[in-house]
Amino acid sequence: MSQLTISIDGRNLDEIELEKERVTIGRHPDNDIVLKDDRAVSGRHAVIITIMNDSFLEDLDSTNGTMVNGRQVGKHPLSNGDVIQVGRHSLKYTGAVTDYDDDFEKTMILKPSEIIAATSSAQEASKPAASPAPAASAAPTPAAAPAAPSRPMMGKVIVDSGPNAGKELKLTKALTTLGKPGVQVAAITRRADAYYVVHVSPAGSANRPKVNGEMISAQARKLASGDTVEIAGTAMKFELYSPE
Repeated sequence: MSQLTISIDGRNLDEIELEKERVTIGRHPDNDIVLKDDRAVSGRHAVIITIMNDSFLEDLDSTNGTMVNGRQVGKHPLSNGDVIQVGRHSLKYTGAVTDYDDDFEKTMILKPSEIIAATSSAQEASKPAASPAPAASAAPTPAAAPAAPSRPMMGKVIVDSGPNAGKELKLTKALTTLGKPGVQVAAITRRADAYYVVHVSPAGSANRPKVNGEMISAQARKLASGDTVEIAGTAMKFELYSPE
């Protein structure tokens, strides 16, 4: 599991495991990580969203900004060893690395032709040895080649309202943030099984995005093709499509 090591002036204060999907950072006591007694930290300063073993940092329009490895960022995918600077506090990110991740990556980059070849070899190896056919028997009909595996469906949103109506955004990244900072920001995340929408900011706000007219909870909401998502007053339709 990923974790943060929190320090100030070179002195370690705490280690926090990123168990929750959404972890907020700030000076206000309702944050998940409270950095009190640091006037350079905003009440609700930043948020870390974790999907499976990947974490993404987003500054919540803070007064003094958020830095990663000495560079100011707005949205930033975290890598193992990254150091987040929030006011006087440093938060060192340690990413989770598992054998499952390696296997998953190898599976994802296999070409369809390689998958077909591997499937055929496995099928042949698992067959029992055939008995000799009688001389008068007709030659067996060759087995049909396995069908090419279908490519995973991808997601996109089509804006239904406002000045950008009709525009389309393909959701090819693991996390795509949408909305207006300071008003409402949400993230659509791509996972192994489906796409999900989750509220990002303002932290603690009761005004969250809607799916089919229903406000989502604090937890991620699974999306189905055809759902209407409303973020910061803009309606958009979520659709699945087959990539070419």
